[in-house]
Amino acid sequence: MSSTETHSTGNTETHTPAAPARRAETDRDAAPQFVLPLVVRLEKTAPPARTDALETAARAVLVLLSDERSLGDGEWAAAVRDWQDARIRKVVRRARGAEWRRAAELPGITVTGDSAEVRVFPPVPLDGWPKELAKLQVSGTELDDPEPPGAPGTEGPVLWLSPELKMSAGKSMAQAGHGAQLAWWELSGPERAAWKAAGFPLSVRTAEPDHWAALIRSGLPVVRDAGFTEITPGSCTVVADHPGLR
Repeated sequence: MSSTETHSTGNTETHTPAAPARRAETDRDAAPQFVLPLVVRLEKTAPPARTDALETAARAVLVLLSDERSLGDGEWAAAVRDWQDARIRKVVRRARGAEWRRAAELPGITVTGDSAEVRVFPPVPLDGWPKELAKLQVSGTELDDPEPPGAPGTEGPVLWLSPELKMSAGKSMAQAGHGAQLAWWELSGPERAAWKAAGFPLSVRTAEPDHWAALIRSGLPVVRDAGFTEITPGSCTVVADHPGLR
């Protein structure tokens, strides 16, 4: 499922040195558009749990952003910069069997959770997908949790999903990735290094309505979806509650 975000924070006047420059909205729309592809492995006999898939997708985004190939003069760095200079688009597709094996042969990084496998690829032009990925299904990715997820972990941030929106698993995976990326942008260099060294621990949970209202007012990074798929433009989908941002 495709997703595009804008964002706001309670500290929009200052940004970490590694954060991309924030272009005006019109400039971002005029820039060449790229998309970050994510593929979730969805075998018929062993689908991943929904929450684990969301958390694995969020970690996959962070792993790519922090990979040496995405930084400086790395082989993916130019594509990552071009992607971040325009609309921050992410598309989640699904694959099984031979489709998954073909996707795994392309340059990228596979991140595993308890039951989920997500492969993230360097950004590609919006109309320039590799054929191995372009043929994969986008819509209709639905997953369930065998049991209700427990309390979020205490060792990392919580990406809180809106209780007011109904989104497919694929759309929710993209939104969780947006939230993780916003938290990453707003952290200092040492905070990023510590998060990476710990293996990017994080939790994804749906907030209770009263908690959600407080989160929206908290000044923490908020994902506002562009509304190209599933939900109304400008909808607040995720609040990234990282301890370093409080």
